[in-house]
Amino acid sequence: MVATGSLSSKNLGSISEFLDHGFYPGSLLNDFDYWDYVVPEPNLSEVVFEETTCQSLVKMLENCLSKSKQTKLGCLKVLVPEKLTQRIAQDVLLLSSTEPCGLRGCVMHVNMEVENVCIKLDRIVCDSSVVPTFELTLVFKQNCSWTSLRDFFFSRSRFSSSLRQTLILSSGFRLVKKKLYFLIGTTVIEEC
Repeated sequence: MVATGSLSSKNLGSISEFLDHGFYPGSLLNDFDYWDYVVPEPNLSEVVFEETTCQSLVKMLENCLSKSKQTKLGCLKVLVPEKLTQRIAQDVLLLSSTEPCGLRGCVMHVNMEVENVCIKLDRIVCDSSVVPTFELTLVFKQNCSWTSLRDFFFSRSRFSSSLRQTLILSSGFRLVKKKLYFLIGTTVIEEC
């Protein structure tokens, strides 16, 4: 249908037809008003929920690193790059968004790659009341910098304790998703 800006007296029949069908001249929308009604407003409760969920994932990852530093990693401090755990949490939420149970169906295996050896740090079950539908394997990587080499050499001297002083994490990580609900013999793995 093409609309024009002028009405002639010859088209009074078509105007009454519009009015009969509920089209009133005052209710016709221009292009900008149309999108105000068609595009839904963002659901702020979902945005707040996602941010809260992301922050709790960040806390779980930080707690995992904190608990593991002396027992499994053999160091006194773990230095984490700024926003690393935040990026990981966002990727975890992204990978869980396509799952039937979402994040609740996730089991996350947290590992650390130190000097080409993978050390298991923790297993995080997001919701123990839900049967897991997918597994995520997170691998933190060690930053090979001068500080790490210095700690390596000083750890062998007679003046140091058996614990390294500081483990510095790289800003890179590996996140692998394995779906658990496919038919027998088939697995799908997504890597981030």
